[in-house]
Amino acid sequence: MGTGQAMKHTDAFERLVAEVMPRIREIAPDEVLGKQNRKEPIYFIDVREDHEWEQGRAVGCLHIGRGVLERDIARYVPDCNAEIILYCGGGYRSALAADNLQKMGYQRVFSMAGGIRSWREKGFPEEGSGK
Repeated sequence: MGTGQAMKHTDAFERLVAEVMPRIREIAPDEVLGKQNRKEPIYFIDVREDHEWEQGRAVGCLHIGRGVLERDIARYVPDCNAEIILYCGGGYRSALAADNLQKMGYQRVFSMAGGIRSWREKGFPEEGSGK
């Protein structure tokens, strides 16, 4: 899969995501940027793989890859009442991650709808990879 190409998801993966969607809350990229601009106390977390992170990311985010998120989240976000906004490439992996964090007791978890793809389509600020 080359840079910028959307990967075709399997039916099984899409069913898994569809199962968690009613249990999680999504937030629009515009709302996330507004929270950043207002300097609201949020944890904005990129859950993509290392190579995706290195190719560019939303300004102001923290990187905790999906593979270690559940293991490491308490080190970065010790307060289960803190507001956490997760994002990935298109919103699927972050939805799954949000569901797991809620199961771990985090009360205010959101998945950014459309992921970094939507953030980029709106021309919102990025860092890394010369952006």
